[in-house]
Amino acid sequence: MKTFDGFMAGVNLGGWISQFREANKEHFTTFIVEKDIKQIASWGMDHVRLPIDYMVIEDDDNPFQYKEEGFAYVDQCIEWCEDNNLNIILDLHRAAGYAFHSLKENRLFEDEVLQQRYISLWQAFAKRYKDKGRHVVFELLNEIVEPNSDRWNALSKRAVEGIREIDQNRVIIIGGNFYNSVFTLNELNPIEDNNLVYTFHFYEPHIFTHQRASWEPLLKDLEFVVPYPSGKDTYKKYLEKSEEFKKRYGFTFKELVDKEYLRSLLQPALEFAKERDVMLYCGEYGVIENVPMEYNLNWHRDMCDLLLDNQIGRAVWSYKQMDFPMVDTHSIVRNEELVKIVSKR
Repeated sequence: MKTFDGFMAGVNLGGWISQFREANKEHFTTFIVEKDIKQIASWGMDHVRLPIDYMVIEDDDNPFQYKEEGFAYVDQCIEWCEDNNLNIILDLHRAAGYAFHSLKENRLFEDEVLQQRYISLWQAFAKRYKDKGRHVVFELLNEIVEPNSDRWNALSKRAVEGIREIDQNRVIIIGGNFYNSVFTLNELNPIEDNNLVYTFHFYEPHIFTHQRASWEPLLKDLEFVVPYPSGKDTYKKYLEKSEEFKKRYGFTFKELVDKEYLRSLLQPALEFAKERDVMLYCGEYGVIENVPMEYNLNWHRDMCDLLLDNQIGRAVWSYKQMDFPMVDTHSIVRNEELVKIVSKR
């Protein structure tokens, strides 16, 4: 399998200029600072994934007009990464008319003006960073959720073409439908381009990685702890929960959940990469912080081993806050062993 060199072990910078709690200068200038990037480099990682919400760069009241103050945060992060020998992925986490966490409001795939804004924004990135080397990578859009992949195939192709009008060599990352699922990569249409990487996210089994997550209606009041690895006793409790529960989580929670089971869930991605002869990248993986650390470490150890065995680069979710943190609010490491596991390359 082709290897995404320079992007083997990284961390997401979620919550900074994407999914932020407050959109103000104090937050943007303090949430991530240079010492955070230095710390990430000291762990032995080779890159960061920087989620970006379009509103930081462009206002809905002034479409196609881009804010220097917003771009300055991206510029600064790139500079810090360069100074600390880290590569960086610029991930458009939210686009005008599209957000993975508010699907009822999405209009991007049915509104040509919004699609033009989306492509133009990527062209603005391409123009601004054209002179940057291959250590700066573009990721087209985070976690598409569509009835099928047809409209995303059409729009992603237009986005690649728009970027290529300006920059022929920039590495571009494309993910599949249904929250970057491994099961939908094969629905992506082939694009003749030697500088494409295909991404997936991995939080399986969801009932384990997101147990008692406040935003998950069926999991927020879960009465039992789901360990990892888990076996028949846990599975029995799961079966007894409810029919709705079984319908939602049944396809990725089995009687025995261990490393071999995780390996089986990765197979569609591995087969896709082999058939297409393309590079793979796991842009997000992780375990919610309220899971007992023993199980958290067990899962991350198996997950990282599997990705390394298959030469798949990855970025753990996430550096600070966001319910999946590597560090606390003061950037102090929560668990040294966890950092060691996710930084291995």
